[in-house]
Amino acid sequence: MSLPNYKSDSPAFWREQEMLLLQQIMSLVGKSLSPDVVLRETLHLMSELLGLNRGRVVLLDETGDTCRIRYAYGLTPEEIERGKYKVGEGVTGHVLRHGQLVIVQDIDLDDLFLARAVPRDRLPPGPVSFIALPIRIEGRNIGVLACHRIRTRNRTLSSDVSILRILATLSGQLLQLEAMMKARTRALEEQNEILMHALEHESAKYGIIGTSPALLRAISELERVSDASASVLLLGESGTGKELFARALHLSSQRSDKPFVKVNCAAIPDTLFESELFGYDRGAFTGATHAREGLFEQASSGTIFLDEIGELPLSMQGKLLRTLQEGTITRLGGKREIRVDVRLVAATNRSLEIDVANGQFRQDLYYRLNVIPIRLPSLAERKGDIRALALHFLSRANQANQRNVNLAPDALARLEAHPWPGNIRELSNFIERVVLLAEKPILHAADLRHFLPEAEPAHAAEPSRAASLPVVPASAAVRQYMANDSHSAEELRHALQAAGGNKSRAAQLLGMTARQFSYRWQKVHG
Repeated sequence: MSLPNYKSDSPAFWREQEMLLLQQIMSLVGKSLSPDVVLRETLHLMSELLGLNRGRVVLLDETGDTCRIRYAYGLTPEEIERGKYKVGEGVTGHVLRHGQLVIVQDIDLDDLFLARAVPRDRLPPGPVSFIALPIRIEGRNIGVLACHRIRTRNRTLSSDVSILRILATLSGQLLQLEAMMKARTRALEEQNEILMHALEHESAKYGIIGTSPALLRAISELERVSDASASVLLLGESGTGKELFARALHLSSQRSDKPFVKVNCAAIPDTLFESELFGYDRGAFTGATHAREGLFEQASSGTIFLDEIGELPLSMQGKLLRTLQEGTITRLGGKREIRVDVRLVAATNRSLEIDVANGQFRQDLYYRLNVIPIRLPSLAERKGDIRALALHFLSRANQANQRNVNLAPDALARLEAHPWPGNIRELSNFIERVVLLAEKPILHAADLRHFLPEAEPAHAAEPSRAASLPVVPASAAVRQYMANDSHSAEELRHALQAAGGNKSRAAQLLGMTARQFSYRWQKVHG
């Protein structure tokens, strides 16, 4: 487009044109931050008001190696389509690579100018200049603002460059805002997808209660890898429901109709590990009068869940690694290799990286187990699920014990405010204790004080800390022990009576170990 025949061509006139252009652009920005709207109109105003014709905004594509015209004014669709450049190619590619302004005084005399988008015969006769400036976001060159400049005007080149610098900066800011909004939109869409996924697939079908984003994210990760054959390592604090997640992984896989075998590595004596996991042949040891399948054979075609994998003795870690690598086991006392098809799910509340560094866990086995790590959120990260979990445990405990205890809204709010260092297991034990020991049908927050000693929430409910450590912080464990140690003689008697005189069961109802219960019982009864 040629410049209109202005009555005045003075510097004051051009300043007026510049102010009008900026006012028009700012007015447009006030209505819309969309680059599609603002940049197209900016290129239009550059041509109409300043005679900077055939403006275009060229942006990097997703590969980062090529750029192409994204917005233009005064170019045909065919010319826009031809406007593709490799980084470093031509004037546009040169500006994109080096991030420097380039001014071509006469496009007919510059070998760097390719004339790729607009053929020369479509431009006015006589000298035509070309100006290209980098568009930057956070120090990176992401595009180029360029235009043709007809030199038969009484307007300085420096004035054109100054206004183009402003427009290039504005373009970068608009594109950065667009990128930020797209990233935020993607995050929201991902969260909504997780929520919808949970609703559509009814996450409760696995027996997992809750709809917090942290929980649904873990379930989504679990279901995405359910049909893979690689090992899964469940990480998280004690009491976060690792067995429940392991079962969910099994149920959502194609092995769901096959065996699910749980192994608590912390409960097996070191001397019995090999025979428990791999079985034994007749005569393998005194008393082995017949052959016996191990847990791996029992789980063949299904899933084996090795809980507390960090407790596996070093002597067994090499044998487990061999089984995972070769898919075979050899029974204790046997010579024949037996092929097993097992999906392994392991879990730990320990830092296996630290155990590896300390020589307590084989590095090669750790890498084999850690193919698909899934971190289970602590209850501190699932505050929104506490109410649903409490009501679920309440219903279960009432039914199991033929009681009818209910929690008032303020009592549920009090539970939500508690740090729960023992996570879901602690909450479950607490609710069962409340149901057994409650002396009235409806409990309020004040009534829970008798069962739930005040804790220091500053340490326990720290999400960032929970996210970084796979074990319960020591201070939380100490507080839990102190809370257990604070049960009154009356509570101990009530629990013992409810447990039919069984001290181990009474200890469980109070969230204590049998040793803690015996110690406290002796302390209060002299």
